[in-house]
Amino acid sequence: MTKAGRLTTHVLDTSLGKPAEGLTIELFWLENGDRQRITTVKTNADGRVDAPLVEGVGFMAGVYELVFHAGDYLRRTGSDVPEPAFLDLIPLRFGVADPSSHYHVPLLLSAYGYSTYRGS
Repeated sequence: MTKAGRLTTHVLDTSLGKPAEGLTIELFWLENGDRQRITTVKTNADGRVDAPLVEGVGFMAGVYELVFHAGDYLRRTGSDVPEPAFLDLIPLRFGVADPSSHYHVPLLLSAYGYSTYRGS
């Protein structure tokens, strides 16, 4: 039996030291120069989304892009954000080689920096 893979994410606001609630995230599939939106979600009170972004047979090997709407979130939470914001939309493009695995792509965010990694 083949294990069904999935893609998940979460966002932590490192300047406030808490999960980033209500941050919009878009997921795209990239193929042959085309960019196709798969879903748009918002983070919950724990900075996570309520379900995997994609899973099972819909989760395929290839290139994906997460776009985190950081600027809107930072303005809403009262961060000192200049206009234009230093960080507004944060695109993270990554490859999935083994779609039977769990890919977790978190974002650690502040108004002037971010980091990411493949989590578990």
